[in-house]
Amino acid sequence: MRRSFLIQSFFIAVSSLCALSATAATLPQQLTSALKQAAPSLNNNVLSTALSAMQCALSNGAEPAQRLAVIDFSLPSSDKRLWIFDLQSKKLVLHDFVAHGNRSGDNFATRFSNTNGSHQSSIGLFRTAESYQGKHGYSLRMDGLEPGFNDRARERAIVIHPADYVNPAWIKSQGRIGRSQGCPAVRPEIARTVIDKLKGGQFMFSWYPDQKWLQSSIYLNCRTGQIASRTSKNNTDGS
Repeated sequence: MRRSFLIQSFFIAVSSLCALSATAATLPQQLTSALKQAAPSLNNNVLSTALSAMQCALSNGAEPAQRLAVIDFSLPSSDKRLWIFDLQSKKLVLHDFVAHGNRSGDNFATRFSNTNGSHQSSIGLFRTAESYQGKHGYSLRMDGLEPGFNDRARERAIVIHPADYVNPAWIKSQGRIGRSQGCPAVRPEIARTVIDKLKGGQFMFSWYPDQKWLQSSIYLNCRTGQIASRTSKNNTDGS
């Protein structure tokens, strides 16, 4: 029974990734190829999925962005798993460490949440917003675009901020960098660069091979009707 479930899950994941790769093909091939060459350490399927989600958002009325950040939470925190791309120059801007929530896992994040107080990271497509000075210093707010997976990011105060515990020196003694309360925290030495590159409506995409998300995400499956309905509601709420 267990084996049958695992086999079924595997084929669902493969089918989803194949469909996402096909969607990514609607992007200019030059962009996709250039970003793959710029970041050879980033898994091609993860990059294709990120580009597919972004393309879906753009196809449904989202404003174009200058940059795209990708976090691969299937990698351990002891690896550099944050990539920032300039979509205009088609170049890699930054590749560095990023923290996950302390209840998402130890070195590997395996649990994700959209719930207040969970201290877990969220996955999916985000849009960055305004920078501000907060308790962690210069920080960046962002809005989750995916209902049920990350759309409570703002009310949860899930932000990009500097943190001393995002320290590669910890890896030798603890086997991982430090963990946040759900925020994608970065090293203080690069925080200003990260925030300045991402503020003001850029895309950020956090990946993990979560079966529920792969099957039901409105961006991964590009469910135009649901996206349009959500966009319409947000515009009404904001008026």
